[in-house]
Amino acid sequence: MAEFTVGEADFLLDGRPVRLLSGALHYFRVHEAQWPHRLRTLRAMGLNCVETYVPWNLHEPREGRYRDVAALGRFLDAAREAGLWALVRPGPYICAEWENGGLPSWLTGRLGPRARTRDPGYLDLADSWLRRVLREVVPRQADRGGPVLMVQVENEYGSYGSDLPYLEHLAGTLRDAGVTVPLFTSDGPEDHMLTGGSVPGVLATANFGSGARDAFAALRRHRPHGAHGPLMCMEFWCGWFGHWGGAEPVVRSPAEAAEALREILECGASVNVYMAHGGTSFGGWAGANRAGELHDGALQPTLTSYDYDAPVDEYGRPTEKFRRFRDVLAPYAEGPLPPLPPPPPALGAPTGARPVRWAPLGAVVDALGGEETETALPPSFEDLDVDRGLVRYRLDVPGPRRPYPLRVTGLRDLAVAYVDGRRVGVLGTHAGADAGGEDGNGNGGGDAESVAVGKVAGPAAVELWVESLGRVNYGPRLGEPKGITGGVLHERQYVHGVRARGLRLDALEEPGALDRVPFVPLAGPLDTAHGGEGELPDAGRGLFRGSVEVRGAGDAVCAPEGFTRGHVWVNGFCLGRYWATGPQRTLYVPGPVLREGANEVWVLELERASAPYLRFGTPEDPPEADRTGTRGGNRGRPGAV
Repeated sequence: MAEFTVGEADFLLDGRPVRLLSGALHYFRVHEAQWPHRLRTLRAMGLNCVETYVPWNLHEPREGRYRDVAALGRFLDAAREAGLWALVRPGPYICAEWENGGLPSWLTGRLGPRARTRDPGYLDLADSWLRRVLREVVPRQADRGGPVLMVQVENEYGSYGSDLPYLEHLAGTLRDAGVTVPLFTSDGPEDHMLTGGSVPGVLATANFGSGARDAFAALRRHRPHGAHGPLMCMEFWCGWFGHWGGAEPVVRSPAEAAEALREILECGASVNVYMAHGGTSFGGWAGANRAGELHDGALQPTLTSYDYDAPVDEYGRPTEKFRRFRDVLAPYAEGPLPPLPPPPPALGAPTGARPVRWAPLGAVVDALGGEETETALPPSFEDLDVDRGLVRYRLDVPGPRRPYPLRVTGLRDLAVAYVDGRRVGVLGTHAGADAGGEDGNGNGGGDAESVAVGKVAGPAAVELWVESLGRVNYGPRLGEPKGITGGVLHERQYVHGVRARGLRLDALEEPGALDRVPFVPLAGPLDTAHGGEGELPDAGRGLFRGSVEVRGAGDAVCAPEGFTRGHVWVNGFCLGRYWATGPQRTLYVPGPVLREGANEVWVLELERASAPYLRFGTPEDPPEADRTGTRGGNRGRPGAV
């Protein structure tokens, strides 16, 4: 057991001053079998502590139905085994470029902007979550022989709101649930953020990527008596993240980042490197941002890769930034640094496979989706209990009537549109999207979430297949609903009577789920028995299934060739979203997911496929020799993670 306290000027461990040299590693972005390797790599860089968020929505995907919350406890045990202390940030909100900032969609769908406030309905749910997750934390606190030194109250609340009673309530909940180690908050080093996010009696820390002296001066101004308490940069942004359809992310110079880290330490401060190892947003859990200074512009969906240009890259390999950071950190370590652990095994030989079976998307939704509803106006994803996935909307334009413009209002985020069975366009409201259909009918209006299907005469049957590209994880648009959140207009008249059925991504992972899907065999590159030579109906949208032979199971990358946009599973493990729009070109396959011999693969293609093929290679020699877009640079936006 150890006593960790916040002193007048230092952190104290059993009464002795100690500097926290921490690194962020999200256990949910790393395959569990690889935790020991990644944690030992952090130790070898010179860190003595690891920090992690805890995503509420991952562990309670449906209200009252918890899923493997014990994973947090196992991770903390692994940290202790690796010789690391731990900082835990349980939310309820975490940001982290994670779907909905970690808040469950069933919660924000019900409460809207009342989430993250003192609203009694929200507090009841947040308290229930914290009490559940703290069962894994409380027994592992330092004063009980565990690794946990501190626990965070909320996360960067000053970037969002100013509800001090809400923060004080959460701090009380943590204490009532048994947290005896120090509490802390973290915010950007700006007056309004520190004012809105700080809690009297709780240690305030700052998040930034450079300018440590100025940032710490701002932090001191917001503390009682000026210099009271140790200084800590809780998020030292050593890199950044990227967005689908965006430019190639900026890579932060290792030398420049190392000097910024050195400045933090020269201030006598503790630090948490964000990210020390970023990992991957498996399972389609990547979030999204809104463009513009006010975070109210076009949607910017975040890449599956969360490499972050971290010192330990997405594959767990030390980079030049790792070596530079190690040189900076070594003088502050107690004793010599441990050596690097052996690298994890890599794929023995390149391999690949063509899918051998296929089912049209409509059949997949009918087999695995929820019940079809009929309502006057389109229901949202939240109404249909869909967190990640898609919704099929069907409606009838009455007739006879002239060909008036058909428009979808409040579209979030992307739709494939059909009129009388004919595909007329892919409609999008995210950054870089063409808001009009493939027939050339553009947006033509000021509403960024209003898109034109085209001119349609009645009667007509309309289908809109809408996909969520990730819920906003930061800023005032947090918790906004997905799907068609307005309505469908023909000329200026709403079309009422909408039939909708949703498909959750996790429905494909339920035992026996794929056995219920009516697959048909594929002959050659594409099925010549359906739709003509070399073509599949509906442009190949649907579920592809096959097997890939592996010799020498180990870390690999997967290139979905001939596919456009969707998700890949290997042996039931969802690698995440792929998208031909880039800039990310391949998906990381953790070695423990693969096995010798046959490996089952399936792909849910949501837009178009032509001669589909799954190619697997090693991280050192990826299938397309292209990892561009999987690493980011720090752009200095305060409070961004």
